[in-house]
Amino acid sequence: MWEEEALQGMGQGDCTGVDDLGCRNKTLALDLKGGAIALIMGYSALGVALPLIGRRTQWLKPDGNLFFVAKSFAAGVILATGFVHMLPSAMESLTSQCLPRFPWHKFPFPGFIAMLASLVTLVIDFVATEFYETQHNHGDPDASAKGASNPEPAVDMPAHAQMLYKTFTACGRGIYSAKRSPSRIFGKARSKSASEQDLVQSIEQSKEPLPEGDRKVHIIGMREHAESHRHSHAEGTCKDQTDDKVLKHVGYSHNEIGASTNEVLEHVRHVVVAQVLELGIVAHSVIIGVTLGVSESPCTIRPLLAALSFHQFFEGFALGGCIAQAGFSYSSAVIMACCFAITTPAGIGIGIGISSSYNEKSSRSLIVEGVFDSISAGILVYMSLVDLIAADFLSKRMRCNRKLQFYSYASLITGCFAMSALAIWT
Repeated sequence: MWEEEALQGMGQGDCTGVDDLGCRNKTLALDLKGGAIALIMGYSALGVALPLIGRRTQWLKPDGNLFFVAKSFAAGVILATGFVHMLPSAMESLTSQCLPRFPWHKFPFPGFIAMLASLVTLVIDFVATEFYETQHNHGDPDASAKGASNPEPAVDMPAHAQMLYKTFTACGRGIYSAKRSPSRIFGKARSKSASEQDLVQSIEQSKEPLPEGDRKVHIIGMREHAESHRHSHAEGTCKDQTDDKVLKHVGYSHNEIGASTNEVLEHVRHVVVAQVLELGIVAHSVIIGVTLGVSESPCTIRPLLAALSFHQFFEGFALGGCIAQAGFSYSSAVIMACCFAITTPAGIGIGIGISSSYNEKSSRSLIVEGVFDSISAGILVYMSLVDLIAADFLSKRMRCNRKLQFYSYASLITGCFAMSALAIWT
């Protein structure tokens, strides 16, 4: 009853859209939508395919600077899409005069739903990461047996032993007395692939007995250093690059300590980021496609088509880059790329099919569109800031390369402004 009273208080003109104001042309609109399906699919496929093809070439490898800068631009496009396009669209839908004042005009639902979507994405991100780490740790039960039956040949590394000896005895974390030499500690030669746990066990087994009171302190200090050493390499410092050059002369890399664990974690993150990003993209691409498909106004379709083509290309580039970095199999990469490329065209097709019975100003349509836009905004903002921008811009690689910093920040800001500027026409 209160809905009817609220709607009766509004003139019918309040719930009419642009399509009703003299820019309706069903025939021309249908032609434009047919072209939009082909054009958007082409740009989407090209954007997602470039990083996948480029990983086999020298100029666009996932670990190259050019790819890094281009991905920064794409991250800026996605960030602007969430803040400037999706969130305002959600606000427009959920605060429409066609909706009853209670509850839609009494509470900021768009921002609240976007916040919840970001938090849910965070939980999914965390759970997926934990799941893949667990799968990796238990995925190859024969690995340890294989390593035990086929050990790598031992190598002498007195220089490396000397370096580790100095490292472990620094900063008040000494675990050896002066009479314990590196050659005694590293009596058993280590292979280059040995882990820090093996190193700790080797040191514990080969060190001389200590007084009972000191033994616990020394063991704790040793394990504390091993853990801090692992974390320091997970984040990395620019000084490590200099250490690597020194240690390469003896056949070892400074980052080999704990490198295997870091590589696994990095791979897991890339896998999770690629999948969650695709989930967020699919969620909002369908709604965007339906919005274009149901419109019968060429005045609305033309600018929306230009914005979507630009957006889909660079969004596809960011997704393709994440897929390439995750190292998916060929078949999995193709499936994910195709799913992205056809999502928006499929939404346009759905919109064309329901356009005759679809009322974009009905309460149900406005609520569904506003909720989905809010969810998409929350997911895109989280993914762009946390998994794309923060992951790259806070990395050791960025911090140690001033030129890369400049070009990446310039590219990120340019992407944000370019996508934001398109809001003038959409």
